[in-house]
Amino acid sequence: MSVIKYKNVNIHIDSKIILEDVNLTLEPGDFAYIIGAVGSGKSSLMKTMYGEVDVHSGDAMLFDEFDMCNLRRSKLPALRKRIGIVFQDFQLLTDRTVHDNLDFVLRSTGWKKRTEREMRIEDVLTMVGLQQKGYKMPHELSGGEQQRVVIARAILNRPALLLADEPTGNLDSETGHFIMRLLHRICSKEGTAVLMITHNEQWLSDYPAGEFLCSGGKLQMKRSPHKTHSETSFFENEIN
Repeated sequence: MSVIKYKNVNIHIDSKIILEDVNLTLEPGDFAYIIGAVGSGKSSLMKTMYGEVDVHSGDAMLFDEFDMCNLRRSKLPALRKRIGIVFQDFQLLTDRTVHDNLDFVLRSTGWKKRTEREMRIEDVLTMVGLQQKGYKMPHELSGGEQQRVVIARAILNRPALLLADEPTGNLDSETGHFIMRLLHRICSKEGTAVLMITHNEQWLSDYPAGEFLCSGGKLQMKRSPHKTHSETSFFENEIN
């Protein structure tokens, strides 16, 4: 199963062509970056993958099941349940605890049994190193901790695809490295395909993966996506 398979896809918004002749394939466990200047179409491309921007021509399939050129709106919830999304701005619910932020998502996506929800919340908070912070309100956490909650929220439903739009953009360098190791670990250990937009060239060398460049209305593959391997033992020591 291909997670993403775009072939000769054209993307336009309000009759303005954003990208044309896009070819992009991502398999389970692949990690890839989308790079390019501001306004080059990176976010618009990513938005087509969860149905916020329409695809009007070409072949655009997700999970070999969802045809993004002909997707009915009624199919969006099923599609989005298989995708985790991490934004630069955290978008946490500020009126409830970390635990209740996560529980809200689980209840909204059909988890009816409280015991199962509690187990899953404990699992994801442990995965991101915040197992002792479930009772905290978002404003009581650092920016890096809030972003880790966002990642925990994104992986609650064990998505096949994780989309990350500048997830380290507002973070200091040390915290950014932590988030990068976390994303690569999720990719390698969970088999989740990760597609990440970034302007930080350091990540491309420190955490090499596939690279796609948005430029001049085109998407160019600079390095093919491939399976990634994280420094699991180091990471697990760091968060414990």
